[in-house]
Amino acid sequence: MRLFVGLGNPGAKYAHNRHNIGFMVVEEIARRHGFAPWRRRFQGETAEGTLDRERVVLLRPLTFMNDSGRAVQEAANFFKLAADEITVFQDELELPPGKVRVKVGGGIAGHNGLRSITSHIGNEYRRVRLGIGHPGVKELVHGYVLSDFAKDERSWVESLREAIADNAGLLATNRDSTFQNRVHLAMQGKGFFDKDDDGAV
Repeated sequence: MRLFVGLGNPGAKYAHNRHNIGFMVVEEIARRHGFAPWRRRFQGETAEGTLDRERVVLLRPLTFMNDSGRAVQEAANFFKLAADEITVFQDELELPPGKVRVKVGGGIAGHNGLRSITSHIGNEYRRVRLGIGHPGVKELVHGYVLSDFAKDERSWVESLREAIADNAGLLATNRDSTFQNRVHLAMQGKGFFDKDDDGAV
């Protein structure tokens, strides 16, 4: 069994923010794969289903980003899951828009959602880092992540959600590098990256 956590802030005010791309991705996985309806529990909302015959619980913490770890810990304790059975989808400033990187452990790079999760369950969970680009200077970061994607960004955001949902079964069965490559090729095929872009950052 796997727990897939999408990071974001609850409420309509934040729904289309760059910081909420984690929510957007797990919502698309639930829709694409016919998961059960979302329901309130674990200080969040969950939807259950299967990916490549693996049982998966999707979680959207409703604690606000900075306290995401409370919801993740509650769900992990209930299902008796170790950190390495948990995958977190997060916005990543240090990756170009539409790029995806998967890694286990590592630093938190100032991401408050990751900081909270690490403080509650340790550091050895899988992160799916979803590139949103950087505004250029540190002083603009807060406003940038808490603002909506611009109109001209929405096409790549939607394509990325679809590519991740299409290939989510690879994550559920620990085929991380294949997942990463398939998502990159899907985005490249839609014209978001140059043909000679091998996926490296």
